[in-house]
Amino acid sequence: MPPTDTKRWVARRKAAVLTAIDAGVLTRAQACARYHISDAELRLWERAVHFAGVPGLRVTRVQIYRPIFEGKMGG
Repeated sequence: MPPTDTKRWVARRKAAVLTAIDAGVLTRAQACARYHISDAELRLWERAVHFAGVPGLRVTRVQIYRPIFEGKMGG
């Protein structure tokens, strides 16, 4: 798992946190507290992985697809 003082969130670190949650090593609340991230950010990561796999966790991909990952597309 990433260090608790992580400032630079590359895709593999985000994926490691999501994997730890899925494996039951961390709860969502523990992950948010440990890494100082919001539940909304964590949900964004989960949606990014769901829609685009681990490459979707890259900052540039999240910026491009944020409206889709956050469910804010009109339709």
